[in-house]
Order: sequence, then C-alpha cells, then structure tokens
Amino acid sequence: MKGIQPGRFRRSAIHWLFGTMALAGLTFVCFRFQVNPTTVALLYLIVIVLVSLRSSFIPSAFVSIIAYLCLDSFFTAPLFRPAMNQPLDVIAPLAFLSTSFVITRLMSKVHKSFQEIQDLKDQLRLLIDTIPGLVWSSLPDGSVEFLNQRWLDYTGLSPEPGLDWVERVVHPDDRARFADEWGAALATGNPLETETRLRRADGEYRWLLVRAVPLRDKNGKVLKWYGIGTDIEDRKRAEEALRKSQSELAYVTRVMTMGALAASIAHEINQPLAAIVTNASACLRWLAADPPNLTEASEAARRIIRDGNRASEVIRGIRAFLRKSETVKTRLDINQLIQEVAHMTRSEAERIGATIRLELAADLPLVWGDRVQLQQVILNLVINGIESLAAVTERPRQVYISSGLYESDKVLVTVQDSGIGIPQEELEKIFDAFYTTKPQGLGMGLAISRSIVEDHGGRLWAVPNDGPGATFQFTLPKHE
Repeated sequence: MKGIQPGRFRRSAIHWLFGTMALAGLTFVCFRFQVNPTTVALLYLIVIVLVSLRSSFIPSAFVSIIAYLCLDSFFTAPLFRPAMNQPLDVIAPLAFLSTSFVITRLMSKVHKSFQEIQDLKDQLRLLIDTIPGLVWSSLPDGSVEFLNQRWLDYTGLSPEPGLDWVERVVHPDDRARFADEWGAALATGNPLETETRLRRADGEYRWLLVRAVPLRDKNGKVLKWYGIGTDIEDRKRAEEALRKSQSELAYVTRVMTMGALAASIAHEINQPLAAIVTNASACLRWLAADPPNLTEASEAARRIIRDGNRASEVIRGIRAFLRKSETVKTRLDINQLIQEVAHMTRSEAERIGATIRLELAADLPLVWGDRVQLQQVILNLVINGIESLAAVTERPRQVYISSGLYESDKVLVTVQDSGIGIPQEELEKIFDAFYTTKPQGLGMGLAISRSIVEDHGGRLWAVPNDGPGATFQFTLPKHE
C-alpha cells in the first residue's frame, strides 16, 4: 500500500491542476465576453463532471470549490468579492459538490466492477489454463480464436493468428479423416467427438479424445465452437494390453475346449481317411481288371480327392481355431459359423446319446466380426449344453441352436438345452471370471464369451427354460 500512495497522490494532483487550469481559462473567456452567470455555472459544471470522471472525490471537490469562488467573484454582484447574497451563490456550490460526489461515487463503483470483472476473467483464464485438457475455441468458420496455455505447452506451438493446427499437429494418417469430420461438424452444426493422434512438443504422437460443441444464439445460429482434447494414450495402451490378455485367455480356453472334442476330432478325421482307403482299393481293382475299367477307376480317384479335401478342411478348421492370432474382423454369415460348430460337436453329442438340432432363419443379414472368436463363443455355449446333458436320464438329451432377427437391427443366436439347468440366483454369477459349476472347470469360458460378444457390440445373457434346461442367447449388430 505504501508504494501505491505516491502514485495516487500524483494522479490526484494532475487532475486538480487540469481542473484548475480549465476553470481559469474558462473564467477568462467568459468574463471577457460578459457571459451570463447561469451559462457560466453550466460550463463550470461540465468541467467538474470531466474532472470527476477521472479522479477521486477530493480533487473533484477542490475543483468544485474553486469553480464556486470564480463564479461568485467574477460573475455575481458584488464583483471581485465573494458574498452569498444571490440565489445562484447558494445553488451553485450545492450543485457543484453534489455533482462531484455523485459522479465520483458512480465512477468508483464502475472501476470496482471493472476490476471485479477483470479479476474474474483472470481467474477464468487461470482455470482454463490449468484444466487437465487442451481447451480451444473457434469462430463459426472453424478458424482458431483461443488456445489455452496447456494446449500451447502440449503442442509447442505459438498462438499465431489464423493458426492451422490440423496441418501442424495432427498425425498424417489421421489428418484427412479428422479434417472431414471437423468439416462435417462445421457444416451441420452437430457436436464433434472423435479420436485422433496429435504431435506433442517432444515429437511423440499421442491419442487424444477430441470433443467440440457449438454455442448458438436464440435463433439457433452458431456463434462459436468450444472444444477440448483429452490425452487418452495411456488408456489406449491399457485397452491394447487388455485386448492382448483377453486374446491369450481366449487361446487357452480354445485349447482346453478342444481337449473335450478329441473324440469328435478323431471321428471327423477317421471318416474321410477310411473313405480314401476304400476308394483307393476300389481304384486299384478297376485298374487291375482285364480290360481295365477306366471310367470306374476315374470316379474312385475323384472320390479320393473329395475325401482328401474333406480331411484337409477338418484339419484346417482345427488349426485355425487353435492358432494364436490377432483379431481380424470381416463380414460373416452367422448361420455358416453355427453349422461349422454343429458339425464339429455332433460326434461329442452322439457319444452321450444327445442330438443337436438347428433352426436357422433364412436370409439373415451378415455380421461384422472375428470368425475364430465368434466360433469360440458358439462352441463354448454348445459344449456347455452338451455337458449339462450328461447327467440326464429321464428325458431326451437335446441341444437346439437357432438364429433370427432381433429388434430389426441385430442378429440373435440362441443355444437351448434340456439339461440340468441353472439356478435363478446364479444366472449372472456364471459370467464372472473364475466362477464355475463344473468340478474341472476354470470358470473362464462364459466370461471370455461375454467379453468377445460385447467387444463386437452385442450382448450375451442366460435365462432358465420353462421346463428343464437353460437357454443362452447373444446378439450381434447386423452389418449393412
């Protein structure tokens, strides 16, 4: 405060000196031209107002007193001697001092309000600069208007007028896509939410979640765009690590599931191999005939090729199912996957005297997904259904697999068995990791299956049957 006082005193002295000089000049001119006292009083009042607008009450009051003395001495009788014997001599000082007091008080409040607004602006700027995100705003045409300090520190750029930060910091592989999405948002006025890679000041590209919303007037016209970018690189890496872990667990589960299908695999391979041996023997007999029957021998050779391809397909399918590989999503026919799994598990079902029945809807739309992962989901559900039938003796052992549309935009797959069923209180627990009702189970099959389905944008759940057994259902979004 001590450092402020000399400055305030200096400013007050300057304002008082300005007012005094203005009154002196005005008095000289008005006295020379014999201006009416009332007019002079009004002119003095203007000077007082001007001084009051820029100064505090004390210098303004001094100027008011000097103005009254000049008015009383030079423009009201008796001249050159102050005497309050005229109505103007009484009204003038009251008007001058009142005006000075009111205006300085108003200006003091205005200055205080302005300072409060400035303080709020500083606090808001500080808040925006310390928000853990890259905050920015732009005009309706997309040109940058404001970038917070964290944005500037993160990218290492300076707030240049008309800065084209998309070209400067967005990853080259993401630039065209982001520009299209940002342009579409500007054109339609719809909020933007997208993920893109931005170059940090140290040169590293990191994933950011970018959101932008428009500010509109009462007529709906976009006035500005406000946006924020949040660094999600660590989350992306965690998601990638989780995805790889899930892939590893899924691989282990597939291997363990295939252990339960060993008999079925042997049966599937044995059939084409036996057919190949039979057809080869027949081919030799036809060739050894006199004369050789080339027509029958050729037909037998074709059957050998057919059965060899069939055995090859069985091996190829098993290898693909057991192979550790990254997720590769393509357009898939869900009915084809169901048929492949049904064919793979039919021998296992027959081993315990069970049957598998299919009720597949025709003309189902394709889905978008990973063939091996979705095949694993169906296989897990079918194997669980078959295993639940092992202890059933008093009713037919059956597994129904069906497909159809669900809510017009999804494909529904249902696996229903007539086994021992699931208690109502365990319907959700069975999807928890490491929760199992099997003596030799790991409790991972259903947990991984649900994770796979949800990763494909669908849902997996279980419901008890009206009669014996349980029903598992999952949905997948159809691929347009």
